[in-house]
Amino acid sequence: MNFESLSHMRRAILLLLKQDGPATMAKLSSRLKVTKEAVRQQLALLHKEGWINKEVVREGKVRSGRPNVRYQLTAAGDHVFPKAYDALAVELLETVGTRLGPETLRQVLAAFTETRVKKWQPLLEGRTLPEKLKALKELYLAKDPFTSVEEIPGGYRLVENNCPFLNVAAQQPALCSVTVSMLTRLLGVKVVREERFQSGNGRCVFHVFADKPLGPKNSRFQWEPAVEVVPSAKHAS
Repeated sequence: MNFESLSHMRRAILLLLKQDGPATMAKLSSRLKVTKEAVRQQLALLHKEGWINKEVVREGKVRSGRPNVRYQLTAAGDHVFPKAYDALAVELLETVGTRLGPETLRQVLAAFTETRVKKWQPLLEGRTLPEKLKALKELYLAKDPFTSVEEIPGGYRLVENNCPFLNVAAQQPALCSVTVSMLTRLLGVKVVREERFQSGNGRCVFHVFADKPLGPKNSRFQWEPAVEVVPSAKHAS
């Protein structure tokens, strides 16, 4: 469920909690000019779905009587409001590349790759190449419905129909070198990206050469060859 699909009342409650911070049912009722019961029903639904949480507050030293309950946004509730993560990531990569130089950017991406490799290596240890590929379908998302594996002569194709980093990668294609290098390291064979979102293919396809194993000397982070970025991909949303 997304913010737009919520009722007018529930959107209004979330907006007030975002603008004013934690609030009691009485305060929300007063601000929205509706009954407490109407607010209570909407708060119960928002709480059940994880958009808000509640905190019991006893004011002063008196511990008798009914305590106040304040409601506030959860991380999920706050996330429905505008964020600029993509723009921030693009600006950071641009700053590193232009101010500190391409070699520093390579070192940063190499370190990022190493961190991800260390996370995945224990999960793939002792598995065959097909088993590793099956596990790596969840590289971005558990039970990812947008990534598949196809067997082809001499190897496999890892097909990615959805890239969660596309808005950044479209403007900073160097980021994709992380995925190619990571797959190469984890699978121990040559990996080449043959289709690209940035080139207007509508997906990324990684050719996994099962018949071209690589040794330890090939584990160093490598830049992916530069490709032309089409305008529509550059302005992905």
